[in-house]
Amino acid sequence: MSLATAFKSGDLTLLPSKRDEDWRWTDLRGLIREVPPPSPAFNGETPPGVFDHLAEDFHVLANGGSAQIVADEGELTAVLRFLSANDGTAHAAKVSIEVAAGASLTLLETYEGYGAGYFAQADLTIRLGEGAKLERIVLAGDDAEAISVSQAEVTLAAGSSYAQTVLTDGAKRQRIETRIAHPGAGASVRLDGGYLLRDRRHADLTTAIAHEGVDGTTSQLTKGVVDDQARGVFQGRITVAHGADRTDARMGHHALILSDRAEVDAKPELLIFADDVQCAHGNTVGALDENQLFYAQQRGLPADAARALLTAAFVGEVIDRIEHETARETARAWLNQWLGVGE
Repeated sequence: MSLATAFKSGDLTLLPSKRDEDWRWTDLRGLIREVPPPSPAFNGETPPGVFDHLAEDFHVLANGGSAQIVADEGELTAVLRFLSANDGTAHAAKVSIEVAAGASLTLLETYEGYGAGYFAQADLTIRLGEGAKLERIVLAGDDAEAISVSQAEVTLAAGSSYAQTVLTDGAKRQRIETRIAHPGAGASVRLDGGYLLRDRRHADLTTAIAHEGVDGTTSQLTKGVVDDQARGVFQGRITVAHGADRTDARMGHHALILSDRAEVDAKPELLIFADDVQCAHGNTVGALDENQLFYAQQRGLPADAARALLTAAFVGEVIDRIEHETARETARAWLNQWLGVGE
């Protein structure tokens, strides 16, 4: 399913809809009524990015384009920025990422909305060689009226390690999707996410991991907060193929609803076709603990400050799992800014 394909052909029936099981909570066909004009070439000055000071390799895709990132030896830190700079136009970007055997890459990725009501598609192909390591940290800051879809296809090799943290505050419709081909063979995955949504924003974090061989591990944690009339969607699927013995896969999704009009839709799935495995998933959706709020207020905190601090602690568990120390602090600052903590 692709925004770019539908817009290029002019056939909006190609857009995913609520009739498509994997898209039933992120209906695009019912939302988009006409094909938008293509985004013009970007000729403006690129504003500084939040991760620019952390990297030696920079890739800025403004209003679409393509890029290739290659880590062929040693350790590399790269910045990948998707910029949407015009109102009401559509663009697509394609990125290929290769991490050679034994190499290490830290990918600092941002989605930045400087226009309003745009349509953006990003397709990423990520391949890790044997024993390679990649940590991908994503901050998605789309415009409130944007429609944005990011899809990553990740292929691992024996002994490789893939870690991902996606943090977003949503858009009119936003979907960040990750699909991983997991070979087992000592490879490991950490797949985390956090969504912080208010007003009428929508975020869909969808993941699918296919364990195809023995001795693979996956650890997944997603936490979300929705307020006002926002809507959060989590879909996580872990498939353990026949013969993928000794797989260890854990998935957790937990969300806080701060308003009676907000909504969270969650669909965690384990599909297990092997016998000798350790797999589990958990899912909770609820409100802030009233006893904890009461205790914080008894300690002298105003009610709003108490709610913000408890929410920061709740989502902070995801951020604490980021390995890159400075990127972790940048992510924590993003969280605190959304909550108004420290202002």
